[in-house]
Amino acid sequence: MVMGRILRSLGRGLGYVGVIAGAWCLVGGGAVANAAEDLPRESVLPSALAVKAVQAALEFCKKDGYRVSASVVDRAGVLRSMLRADGAGPHTVESSRKKAYTAASLRRATTDLAEMISKQPSLQALRDMNDSILMVGGGLPIEIAGEVVGAIGVGGAPGTHLDDACAEAGLDALGAASKVPSAK
Repeated sequence: MVMGRILRSLGRGLGYVGVIAGAWCLVGGGAVANAAEDLPRESVLPSALAVKAVQAALEFCKKDGYRVSASVVDRAGVLRSMLRADGAGPHTVESSRKKAYTAASLRRATTDLAEMISKQPSLQALRDMNDSILMVGGGLPIEIAGEVVGAIGVGGAPGTHLDDACAEAGLDALGAASKVPSAK
């Protein structure tokens, strides 16, 4: 009875579409609002920060004479930014992206992952999870305010410890938590 009066009232002012919308709000709209509250909230790495990180990594490597590529991916491993320094080898483009993907996917420094696999041969299968995994140093997760929002990967310096140092410079430029690989 009351519902009928409300719908008729809505119908006069809003027409048929208004009646349907009004009924939806009165009957089921609250369920949608409740469902929205249950959706997970995730921080997104802005493209401006991704660009800032790769630029800082390249500049850090450049001052030491290293020609590298640097890539930043989001938490899902999707490329957000990539730069290849003048003179960097063509292979460095893909290696930097894969290192970043691996660090984002597994939420750990790739140097630590490579060391873990070398010490525990039963974990070798991690290398073969998919074609984007690369278990060599130079990939670091980007953690801001306690949340991993992506990762940076650097390839092309003469040693993975140097790739790590350049990637760390990218983290420093963002104010992200340090992810320097553990001492060997």
